[in-house]
Amino acid sequence: MFIGIHWQAFLIATIVPATMPGPGMLYVLARTLQAGSRDGLLSSLGTGLGGFVHVIAAAFGLSVVLASSATAFTALKWIGAGYLIFLGIRNLMQTRRDGRAMPDTPATDPLRQRNALRALRDGFLAEVLNPKTALFFLALLPQFVVLEAAPLAPRLVLLGTISVTLNTMADLVIVIAAAPLGRYLRRHLGFQRRLSQASGLTMIGLGLFLATARKSS
Repeated sequence: MFIGIHWQAFLIATIVPATMPGPGMLYVLARTLQAGSRDGLLSSLGTGLGGFVHVIAAAFGLSVVLASSATAFTALKWIGAGYLIFLGIRNLMQTRRDGRAMPDTPATDPLRQRNALRALRDGFLAEVLNPKTALFFLALLPQFVVLEAAPLAPRLVLLGTISVTLNTMADLVIVIAAAPLGRYLRRHLGFQRRLSQASGLTMIGLGLFLATARKSS
């Protein structure tokens, strides 16, 4: 159905980066260790949805604005970096009255449900506000389609969806692998506090990394 796609080259070019540690994977790892597998899974889903937004933008030419406008790129970069730094500072300042980890409370607890929705929202915003993701799809997807063949947008969306799915699957592997360690560490208040601090510092570091990103790279 979708002719004009260089499948073999595309799969090689997407599977390898998907398995390599990156900012999104580190973000999901930090959330999983700090808050448990459910928050990790929802963070993965959030980053996947944010990535899909960039796929749509690339397929329909919206990402060209970021590629051609230094002002737009810088604005989105600083918004995304600021949001990640905000998440990190929020983690560092967060205090818990109970010494036990919040993820171990009953699933029906309203506060736990709000935290789960926040994990989904934070993952989505952290990814959708990353201009490097937009430029990645804008540079990657057109290389594996025959541009002269029509229609172009559905093929770009298909390839982008496959790429986002592979990245999300890699994040889910990280969640599954890290969840038991996180449960063990969160049983101890000292470890719980250190995990919260490490998660906050990781997000601040990711924000600073994004703030130093350049469009040319």
